[in-house]
Amino acid sequence: MPELTARGTAPADRTRTLRDRAILLVLFIAAAALPLIADASGFPATTGIATQIACLAIAAASLNLILGHGGMVSFGHAAYFGLGGYAVGILWEHFRLGEPIFGLIPGSSQLLVTLPAAMLVAGFAALVIGALSLRTSGISFIMITLAFAQMVFFLFVGLKQYGGDDGLVVRRRNLVPGLDLREPAQMYWLCLGLLALWLWLLHRIVRSRFGRVLEGIRQSERRMAAIGVSTYRYKLAAFVISGVGCGLAGALMVNYLRFASPEMMSWQRSGELMLMVILGGMGTTLGPVLGAGALVGLEYVLGGITEHWQFILGPILVLIVLFARGGLMSLLGYGRGRG
Repeated sequence: MPELTARGTAPADRTRTLRDRAILLVLFIAAAALPLIADASGFPATTGIATQIACLAIAAASLNLILGHGGMVSFGHAAYFGLGGYAVGILWEHFRLGEPIFGLIPGSSQLLVTLPAAMLVAGFAALVIGALSLRTSGISFIMITLAFAQMVFFLFVGLKQYGGDDGLVVRRRNLVPGLDLREPAQMYWLCLGLLALWLWLLHRIVRSRFGRVLEGIRQSERRMAAIGVSTYRYKLAAFVISGVGCGLAGALMVNYLRFASPEMMSWQRSGELMLMVILGGMGTTLGPVLGAGALVGLEYVLGGITEHWQFILGPILVLIVLFARGGLMSLLGYGRGRG
């Protein structure tokens, strides 16, 4: 056994931690420089793709909290992604019309208002849905989360006031003091900064006592209940945090696309988020980011080659899942708890 230092950490572990932090810093600097590199190399569209990846990575990382760390397979997290997006769109629409929502809540085009509102709406929806869904488990839990997501999906399909099936156009991105989100680079830097902040927050949650209990629930909920842990409360809290993160991601995506549609809440989107987590590596911090980048990148590259790109993407994903059971992070030498 390696000799421990005064702080209780083996020298090899401390060296590895410092190395990992140095790698993260280099990766963040490289990601921040991407718009400059893209413009210099003549591929400015790369910045837009990276912005979408950052938004989806926030949603995938949020799902990973309950899927990778809590063992809860939710097939309806796109609902919170879409609710966050529609919160931004609806607030902007009422701001444009000058009509308060329900005659009480004024519209807004300020990101410092719409972003917290989107997270609050998504978190409240996750609280209500989670409070009911988490009374079940296994396949019943999967199906009930899917059912609630489809209910939300069809609700917004039927809301003709906000575009219905055609979606809701947001003609101008939200305003942020000191930033101009009409500039692609500044929009990307905002999403990248919020992604880094959200990943740090999730990392702190996972490393806390709360995260340890969540891991215990994933391994054996019966044992955790037997020692007196109220597993339902922990699972519900994690479910709400996960929903809040998806709401944040949806709000940023609508700001980037300037468009909200029920498609954001579809079961296909929920499946994509789950695939990103599995593809990148469940239970790791950076796995969902890597999974989002790989999935979106493959879609764009293969889509430029053939219109039948799904037939190529499918086998590639199957091979990755079969030969990298810990996801792409395992190929880089990082497994659960280290990524």
